[in-house]
Amino acid sequence: MPAGIPMVLAVDTGIDDALALLYACASPEIELLAVTCVGGNVDARQVAENTRAVLELAGRTDVPVALGREQPLVKRLRTSTETHGPRGLGYAELPAASRPLEPDDAATRIIETARSRPGEVLLVTLGPLTNLAVALEREPSLPSLLAGHVLMGGAFHAGGNTTPTSEWNVHVDPHAAKAVFAGWATGGTTVERPLALGLDVTEQARFVPEHLRHLAIRAGVQPPDAAALGREPIEAIGSVAANPVLGFIVDALRFYFEFHARYDGFYGAFIHDPFVVAAAIDPALVRTQSLFVDVETGPGLAHGMTVADWRGLTRRPANLDVAIDGEADAFLERFIERVGNLAAGRSGVSR
Repeated sequence: MPAGIPMVLAVDTGIDDALALLYACASPEIELLAVTCVGGNVDARQVAENTRAVLELAGRTDVPVALGREQPLVKRLRTSTETHGPRGLGYAELPAASRPLEPDDAATRIIETARSRPGEVLLVTLGPLTNLAVALEREPSLPSLLAGHVLMGGAFHAGGNTTPTSEWNVHVDPHAAKAVFAGWATGGTTVERPLALGLDVTEQARFVPEHLRHLAIRAGVQPPDAAALGREPIEAIGSVAANPVLGFIVDALRFYFEFHARYDGFYGAFIHDPFVVAAAIDPALVRTQSLFVDVETGPGLAHGMTVADWRGLTRRPANLDVAIDGEADAFLERFIERVGNLAAGRSGVSR
């Protein structure tokens, strides 16, 4: 895609959303028009606090942030503080952001941004699809107004990370995911199918202490201080702790690494959301298959399951381009380079 991609990010800012925001701010290809917030990893109001604080950390107080729905469409909100910490950013603490929330809601912001630049705006959703489902209900032609939709969500060949069959974002609001997938399917042949990166691909992006050490070196910290990031447990000392972006990343990732060590058997983290932003900029990072996908909203073990018709048994047209493989190593190199450069540029900023 050409440089200067007009983009709206939709987040439920926990740790990997925060990393995705930093990646977006560090990517010159992105013209970040707005960020919208939805309940997911933490409640929606905490998401909005986290989002504005991370944008301010990155020096992007110009980006408008809109609060969305505080509950899923049908079920009650479930959050994931055991994964992301009580406030969603692990052990990290940031000052309260100076910029207020926008007066409009997230669904309105998505619709009006798309209307203002028809056919240009790329929507990238990193959390539950609640706000997008509301926007679609208000404006059914939204798929044709957008340049495209890239989402983090689903488990297609992979097992779930929330139940044996469901991925977190879809599980939080399966009714919204079902509505969104159906809404794009009825958008007509000229509408681009959403690109969906599920756990099959995002869990290929394993960020471990050695990656963090290289990121710190890229940011220009002293080698002995960077060396402390290559060990278990990671520790922010000296010039790492003094760098506001690096200090934040280490404090957030230390919590995330501990979670994955307990539940996934490695000291590191799947950084799902930044991989999705990177693929939105450069779709060549993933290989896809066009499929019809529906979402199970009933009770039981299949609740929240993304049901992909791999064999075409339903005879229904494809409504998603599902990522089935990805260039995780290339993405991780870009993440280290870009976020490292951002951290270097923010080294003199107080935190």
